Amino acid sequence: MSTAILTGPPVAGSSLETDLRTLGFDVRTVSEPTGATELLAEVPAQERVALVDPRFVGHLHALRLALTDPRFPAAAVPGVLTVQPEARAALDRAAGRIPVGAGTAHLTDVLTDTLTEALDRADVGLHHVEPGSLVATIALTPAQREEAREAVAAVDDEAVRLRTAVKSRDGFFTTFFISPYSRYLARWCARRGLTPNQVTTASLLTALIAAGCAATGTRGGFIAAGVLLLLSFVLDCTDGQLARYSLQYSTLGAWLDATFDRAKEYAYYAGLALGAARGGDDVWALALGAMILQTCRHVVDFAFNEASDFEGGAGNAGPAVALSDRLDRVGWTVWARRMIVLPIGERWAMIAVLTALTTPRIVFYVLLIGCALAACYTTAGRVLRSRARRARRTDRAARALADLADYGPLVELLTGGGRGRGRTGSFLAPVMAFLSSAVLLVWVISQPDPASWLTVGVAACSALLAAAAVSRPLKGALDWLVPPFFRVGEYVTVLVLAARSDAHGALPAAFGLVAAVAYHHYDTVYRIRGGTGAPPRWLVRATGGHEGRILVVTILAALLPATGFTIALTALAVVLALLVLAESIRFWVAAHKHGAPAVHDEGEPA
Repeated sequence: MSTAILTGPPVAGSSLETDLRTLGFDVRTVSEPTGATELLAEVPAQERVALVDPRFVGHLHALRLALTDPRFPAAAVPGVLTVQPEARAALDRAAGRIPVGAGTAHLTDVLTDTLTEALDRADVGLHHVEPGSLVATIALTPAQREEAREAVAAVDDEAVRLRTAVKSRDGFFTTFFISPYSRYLARWCARRGLTPNQVTTASLLTALIAAGCAATGTRGGFIAAGVLLLLSFVLDCTDGQLARYSLQYSTLGAWLDATFDRAKEYAYYAGLALGAARGGDDVWALALGAMILQTCRHVVDFAFNEASDFEGGAGNAGPAVALSDRLDRVGWTVWARRMIVLPIGERWAMIAVLTALTTPRIVFYVLLIGCALAACYTTAGRVLRSRARRARRTDRAARALADLADYGPLVELLTGGGRGRGRTGSFLAPVMAFLSSAVLLVWVISQPDPASWLTVGVAACSALLAAAAVSRPLKGALDWLVPPFFRVGEYVTVLVLAARSDAHGALPAAFGLVAAVAYHHYDTVYRIRGGTGAPPRWLVRATGGHEGRILVVTILAALLPATGFTIALTALAVVLALLVLAESIRFWVAAHKHGAPAVHDEGEPA
């Protein structure tokens, strides 16, 4: 239930009351502004409440943006203020402090603006809506009202609503080949009462059917898979546009949107590998390599973004950012740079077309080359930015990087259960993280048979180096590289050991294991992004941390014959998947039920 209080008698000829009821508000009216503060006390604290000046003139969508967006505890446009339960106490205090009597008319005449200023000072997270070309104003005189009404009539708010349903920054393929029509599909869904979560689920099911078609290994199956993958991407764009069009944001929806994207793409890789196997071509190593490369690209994105929280602002990022800003002012370079990083639209379009026209092996070759070049381009630019920056990273950013590092009980034991103090700007952490992975990978790749107890010893040395990497707060300029280095070391070790075992089914089992672990790492990111913190330490300890899982896999490889190693990898994948999925689903459903702040994931650049 939501209540809107008109802070004075309705204006003749105004549709404001009708608009408020259209938006789902129970409208209550007072005879004068001071009565609004008294009526406010009668509205239950668990309800959203809005204060609306009866002289407000504006578009319905401007009202919708101010009154129904669930992401903010409070929001305002001129003449309109809305507050959710978490900010009600601040609103009640502000209303109680407004004096009454002679000489206070300037405070109560436009009561909404007075209370808005008070909430601004209270720092409750008040969101000032930018209406853009929409009209949202208070008309104090008949002339102003007539002028405002003419301005309302001159702008089609439905056209604005459709336009703003599309992300302002998106890839070339999405902008020019999907969004021109998917926005209308989003409106069609909204008018039929469909939710973004339902569209997200439809996108997942479509992608899974596409993976099944690819798994047939026939040319007809590959063509159908390519078409369905593109349809899945259209629905993937539609769910976000529907959320923006109808302002249906939620914590659960953001999680579903983000995790389903990864599930769709990686399931499709598995479908291609199964289809290739039916034709006698084993490409499981390529499929696993593509998943590893794409996941590590995302880890670089996540770690860099989480590390970009500095004390006193970001400071000067140097010539790299200056050059980037200059290029952004040249039209064609903007699109070229967005395409170079191979974002999800370009990537899925490329995969779909190559699936229909070529073979799975060619699909994976092109995908690996394209993603590798994109990873080099983006990572090099971020290293240059980080090296030029002189600002100090906040404790929150350092904590996020430590959580993304995903170290387990062994590293905790080696570091004494905590991280000491170190000199900010030191390269110790990224160097140790690099050596931790490099020593292990050089060994397993160079050995004809890495399934040995010597490999277990090297894995133990790798854990020691990993402990050195996280032995101090991760506040150095390049400390955001620590989580990606750990991911590369863990994922590629599993890939190499499975490939060298020469056991039937080892690589598919390794694919499942890496997929389960990657889900855990994605889940960690989305919890941090949602402001809910990393997964509980008991879960991280139960999964072993990256160093624990590496030790377990190397011990299994040394201890078991090839067939037994495959069975053990499969069992480990199932156990980890059940553990992290059960906790993740429990957490996100509970967060949704308990009214966690609504968010919407705008997608990854890659």
